[in-house]
Amino acid sequence: MKFQATRQLPISTRGAAKSELRTQFAALCFRIRKERPDILLVTSRGSGRWIVPKGWPQHEMTPADSALREAWEEAGVRGQAIDRCLGLYSYAKTEEGGRALPCLAMLYPIFVRDLADDYPEAGERQRSWMRPKKAARLVEEPELAHLIRNFDPKLLRP
Repeated sequence: MKFQATRQLPISTRGAAKSELRTQFAALCFRIRKERPDILLVTSRGSGRWIVPKGWPQHEMTPADSALREAWEEAGVRGQAIDRCLGLYSYAKTEEGGRALPCLAMLYPIFVRDLADDYPEAGERQRSWMRPKKAARLVEEPELAHLIRNFDPKLLRP
């Protein structure tokens, strides 16, 4: 068996102190069509670029359940959170006022049962199903693209 090594990009704190690095929980929302996964991406509210749902840790919720909550709020996802972190990626979250806050996101798989038409951010975002290769091309973060491109739902089975 041959393994392909992937070079982890350095985590950029973009001039901020290490104590300013924030953690978020992200949702890799997927469904299975014709025995292959589709990935659900949403647009960001600010720039309109393609992203996965993500947000801050929630009080008394597991990271996977926090990711599921973000998937509901940002994409109307009803499904099952799988408590297995697929990996990490870093990015800069732009706050009000334009300040870039360095973030490290932990990515959790969410099996999508269905999508609601009415959800908290329905009027603020677009959502689209696509194959992993296309989704990986559309996201800006190289580490996230790698995680999407190499996602295999068969590996989630116990």
